[in-house]
Amino acid sequence: MQLLTPLKIAYTALKVHKLRSGLTVLGLMIGVVSIIIVINLGGGIQGFILNQLEVFGSDYIEVEIKVPSTSKTSTENAIGLAQGISMTTLTLDDAKALAKHPNIRDYYAGILGQDIVSRQGKNKTSMLWGITPSFFELYNGDIEFGRGFDASENASQARVAVIGNKLAERFFGDGGAIANRIKIGNKTFKVIGVMEEQGNTFFLDMDNAVFMPVNTLQKQVLGVNHIQFIITYMRDTSQVEATAADLTAIMREQHNITDPNKEDFAVTSQEEALGIVGAITGGITLLLAAIAAISLLVGGVGIMNIMYVSVAERTYEIGLRKSIGATKSNILYQFLWEAVFLTILGGLVGIIIGELISLAAMYGANAAGLNWGYSFSIGGVILGVGFAMATGLIFGIYPAKKAADLEPVDSLRQQ
Repeated sequence: MQLLTPLKIAYTALKVHKLRSGLTVLGLMIGVVSIIIVINLGGGIQGFILNQLEVFGSDYIEVEIKVPSTSKTSTENAIGLAQGISMTTLTLDDAKALAKHPNIRDYYAGILGQDIVSRQGKNKTSMLWGITPSFFELYNGDIEFGRGFDASENASQARVAVIGNKLAERFFGDGGAIANRIKIGNKTFKVIGVMEEQGNTFFLDMDNAVFMPVNTLQKQVLGVNHIQFIITYMRDTSQVEATAADLTAIMREQHNITDPNKEDFAVTSQEEALGIVGAITGGITLLLAAIAAISLLVGGVGIMNIMYVSVAERTYEIGLRKSIGATKSNILYQFLWEAVFLTILGGLVGIIIGELISLAAMYGANAAGLNWGYSFSIGGVILGVGFAMATGLIFGIYPAKKAADLEPVDSLRQQ
């Protein structure tokens, strides 16, 4: 009963001051919502990227272009490539040299481009994939209709293309795309295959893409001799580190590089890629969660201000309760319970709204073609509510103690 009495009094006091209490709950709720959303979306982003990596399989090592004198994971390298620094040193000869390694069972290599694809007055700006024929055997995406191109078509620079599912629907509707013609820029290509629906891979629209022999894209569309990436597949994945080191040595020999700082290529295994993804998403999530926690601190300041106002407004009530026998602990618990009420309510409402927003984000991403899963984080819930309750208690203790320390005679005299 000694515990329930201040609890009932606290509830009644908060009920009387609905607006004041509601504003405090709102501040705490925003903080908890922010933390829940940040952690859930952080988990969703990590899951999304990991799913994208699985498209390439689980036993690959990638070799790609890199700006010399930069780290492959550095912002300098990413910004340099994004700003159009052209690296033309990676070639199909490099891919053939890597394929001779005893632990490499197969590979595909290629280059990306972009151009207007058209047919009978319909146009679409599409990503062009120039790839070696083995792509269709190694990539986790199947041809739904028709076939892929072969080595002889690649060698002869044949104007043949495998197109994405949505591109086929756009140009040919429900009719057959196979053996029909499309134009890429001002050149005519024969459609020999249609890929199954894939969605976006690393934000690339695969369903509106065009896949053609790498030699065709190099020579007849882009007018280049280089490629941008090589994906090699291992026989024995337990030898991934040794194999990656060997491939690095082969690439250095191919490019006559003796100084590692001048490497114009990057060798990355799936294991390393997963580690990079985990470190980046984890760091971003932690940073955003820390920023979101500021909202809870703001809510805590609001609680302290409200409790101060409450103490000032109810000085006579405090004196009256003390004069009829209420102890310091009774008064202290009453005001602490008010703070706890506010934080628990703000935390619970924040959890519900945060989870609903996370679900809405998942459905929105899926509608946009992104394979984004819903990630419910128990840790996020515990962190959000725990932080909210700690904030309420910490900021509520001093006003509550001030109320408990008031002398009955002084309190009654202020009426």
